[in-house]
Amino acid sequence: MGAIRKPGHDPSLPARRRDSSLGVNTEKLSLHTVCGLDELVEHQARGVSHVLSILDPDRADPEAFGAYGTHRRTILRFHDAIEPAPGIVLPERADIETILAFGRDAIADGGEIHILVHCHVGISRSTAALATLFAEAEPETPAEDLIARLHAQREKAWPNARMIAFADEMLGRQGSLSEAVRRLHGLQLRKRPHLDQVMRDLGRGAEVDAALRD
Repeated sequence: MGAIRKPGHDPSLPARRRDSSLGVNTEKLSLHTVCGLDELVEHQARGVSHVLSILDPDRADPEAFGAYGTHRRTILRFHDAIEPAPGIVLPERADIETILAFGRDAIADGGEIHILVHCHVGISRSTAALATLFAEAEPETPAEDLIARLHAQREKAWPNARMIAFADEMLGRQGSLSEAVRRLHGLQLRKRPHLDQVMRDLGRGAEVDAALRD
């Protein structure tokens, strides 16, 4: 596994892990890709085995998967939002349950596992989902380490805080996953100050306010 180099693969990951809750080795989760719709064509020939698609409710299904090899795919549909608003479909607890089941099923399938998680631009919903998969597979790894790994893989990551809050509670992280994401949001604001207004305009002001608490 250590000799494999594919987009989205973090070579610094340990060669072997054990998920104490599932009783299975999770080194097969070390091949993972997070991306947006425009990047899907770049991964058609890269051995993706499991796909988690997170789409807007009215978004057409991407045509790119027609050129992928054999793979299993789970589709979720909700908006990239954290608070109720007219016409908005929020991510709910059931969606996070589906993401967690996706991770368990991928491990249980055995063989060579290459997970691809995508949303519209590969920054918010997909990174929250991948962080959830990391946290599920490595219950003893500190949340800050998992989010640092996510950031290293997807430098512009801004995980959806609502999704992370559900995952934190469901995985018994006692707020640590949400706190690590809050700190990542703060880092992104320091590096990209314009995101303050951008995120507020998108109805994500609560994330900005939380990130600016320090």
